[in-house]
Amino acid sequence: MNTQHLSSYALEKALMEKLREILGGVPWLKEWSVERNPAELERVYDILASVGLPNGKRVEWWVECKAEPRPSKFPYWVIPQENGPTGRRTTRVPTLGAPYITPNMARVCQDHHWDWFDLAGNCYLSAPEGIHLERSGNESTFARPRPTANLGTAEASRVIRALLIPENAGMRWTQREMENHFGGRIPKVPEPSLALVNKVVQHLREEAFIESAPEGGFTLKKPVALLEAWREAYRFDRHQRRSFFTLLSGSRRDEGLRKFDAVSGSRGVYASFSAAEHQAPHVRQPKQWFFIAEDLEDEFARCVEAKQVDSGENLVVLIPDDDGVFYGQESAGEPLASTNPVQTYVDLLNSGSRGQEAAEAILEQNLKPAWKLRGLE
Repeated sequence: MNTQHLSSYALEKALMEKLREILGGVPWLKEWSVERNPAELERVYDILASVGLPNGKRVEWWVECKAEPRPSKFPYWVIPQENGPTGRRTTRVPTLGAPYITPNMARVCQDHHWDWFDLAGNCYLSAPEGIHLERSGNESTFARPRPTANLGTAEASRVIRALLIPENAGMRWTQREMENHFGGRIPKVPEPSLALVNKVVQHLREEAFIESAPEGGFTLKKPVALLEAWREAYRFDRHQRRSFFTLLSGSRRDEGLRKFDAVSGSRGVYASFSAAEHQAPHVRQPKQWFFIAEDLEDEFARCVEAKQVDSGENLVVLIPDDDGVFYGQESAGEPLASTNPVQTYVDLLNSGSRGQEAAEAILEQNLKPAWKLRGLE
């Protein structure tokens, strides 16, 4: 169903029916109603849901209906709290109703103490000392808001990495600075076009991941939310995976890796679990993981005396679809540098085994503390 073509009245009606269904599914709720706001002029809200609780209190959800809610256009009106006509305390809760609520939109609502529900029946309806209804995971048959930009493309991913890596946390950017940021780095990463940067920045601003800086340009606002959005769009399957085996171990393997590093031009790095060992030691495994540029694969195999195998691998080589994976790499005196922790995080989530556990360690031990130091959450 394409809700873009629903009239305001039809959308309100559909949301009223869904809210009645949600409240009607709570057996102990005996006294409740859902109706359109009767006020004809200066309507602060669209739907009023009223619930009487066993403790004598009342809850009112003042619902604003939106066909395509965007975090950057989030309404901030405040509801006055008053005693009801009988002296019983009435708790009034601002609430967003929409065909589809994205995880980021739900987070924005709760950050500003708004409740929410959608036409799939997902909801967060909560009043202190009164009622708490929370449902998620219902598949929506309604059209979700179309993103302004696809964060999974190679060009968009470069912008995301630049915003999120700890060394850039809190940095103020202009779109032109973002476009030119990559060319002077080693290794050189292809620059995204200014048109693409503009498109991505517009999307990130709509989703409230970034905010305008007082002196011009923009800064990162919600790093964790942006990282979560990128991990959903990231395409790990675009990298080619190769399985290698080597008899070298310990210092001999490290010596081979140093030889490779000397000729690689920084286009070969520890990746996934191996990068995590240096950034947030948590999960160890016998295999070593690498990102290696495709034109350096043979040189890598020669330096570490490895052969490609069908089974029994102890080296996992990922051939990246884009040199952006080499951006912001970190070196700590190891034979090779490691992917930046943002890259490490998204790769771990797709590496199987205990990758999710290791990714969580990167987030909690490395990324969040770095962002917090710059006043970001």
